[in-house]
Amino acid sequence: MLIEVIACSVEDAVAAERGGAGRLELVRALDKGGLTPPFDFVEEVMRKVTIPVRVMIRETADYFAGDAAAVERLAGAAAAAGALGVDGIVVGFLRDSRIDAAAMNAVLNAAPSTNATFHHAFDELPDPPAAIERLQAWPQIDRVLTSAGRGNWEQKASRVKAWSRAASPVGLLAGGGVDLSAVRVLARSGAREAHVGRAARMPPTTEGAVSAQRVAELVEAAGQ
Repeated sequence: MLIEVIACSVEDAVAAERGGAGRLELVRALDKGGLTPPFDFVEEVMRKVTIPVRVMIRETADYFAGDAAAVERLAGAAAAAGALGVDGIVVGFLRDSRIDAAAMNAVLNAAPSTNATFHHAFDELPDPPAAIERLQAWPQIDRVLTSAGRGNWEQKASRVKAWSRAASPVGLLAGGGVDLSAVRVLARSGAREAHVGRAARMPPTTEGAVSAQRVAELVEAAGQ
């Protein structure tokens, strides 16, 4: 099972790769759920690591894209990420508890050759299977990040497995409070990817730095 690690600095990115992470998500302001990072940071990370890099495209702590000017800025950020040749961008815009198709179109069309993750905005949608079907309208979206609803990780892993069948060919990326024990549960369930933030850090907070040792422990658990 691939482990994707959130990185907020070049040091985070290098430590994550050293620990065996399979992919990075680059953000700033992790305490706000992750916002668009500076692109000089993205460039430097891409010079320092060889694993795939995805870049958050988001400017507010909620999932509202904003007015026309804000959407234009988001589209510009997506274009900049695409021009750097990143593995993908990370997006998710809602309006009135629905996917904001206009904002999604504007941002994805700005980087037409770049794949995308639809992030935790998915968890705000009332009907996950219907949302998965709707997201398949955008071929660039190749995975959906989800905490898989309420309950323990055994219950969540069961949902990830069921939703993964419905989502194909879009992949499900389990994330949101994923720790070492959650990785073990997900790996046993057959999940293919997990997304980690604080669990990869020392101390395990949004202010902590990614630890290669913690990432290695997560990667080892993912192989069980």
